[in-house]
Amino acid sequence: MAEQAQTLAGVLGDDADLVTASAWLHDIGYSPALAHTGFHPLDGARYLYGVENADEQLCSLVAHHSGALVEAEERGMRGDLAGEFDLPRAELLEALTYSDMTTGPDGTHLPVEQRLSEILVRYEPGDIVHRSITRSSPDLIKAVRSIEDRLTDAR
Repeated sequence: MAEQAQTLAGVLGDDADLVTASAWLHDIGYSPALAHTGFHPLDGARYLYGVENADEQLCSLVAHHSGALVEAEERGMRGDLAGEFDLPRAELLEALTYSDMTTGPDGTHLPVEQRLSEILVRYEPGDIVHRSITRSSPDLIKAVRSIEDRLTDAR
């Protein structure tokens, strides 16, 4: 995913390193040592902010990556997430979403529709992640298309 983020340097300018760092760290909250709530975007962002004293923008990107607000709502944690971490700038969140939603679990680059399908196959229809991705899909696709348009315009 970080490799995919690095391909956006031409459209991100000075923010390229921030987005690449957030791509490296976006799933850190899955670490069992950090999993306090079971909601990895929040657990990861809390760790980065509270323990590592990481940049607030980086923490916000980790906290809000890939439709996290919708999943937080599904988990009854929207107030926690939104109250602790401001939404990052839209273009940065779109870039991180693009990087995540065009990279498979094995690092393969793929179309957003295939990535979304892959996620939905991994989780049963009643699972929080399945419900969240289903609800988030239009916004995730929109974010990816926005970055693809920016890449096209930059060429």
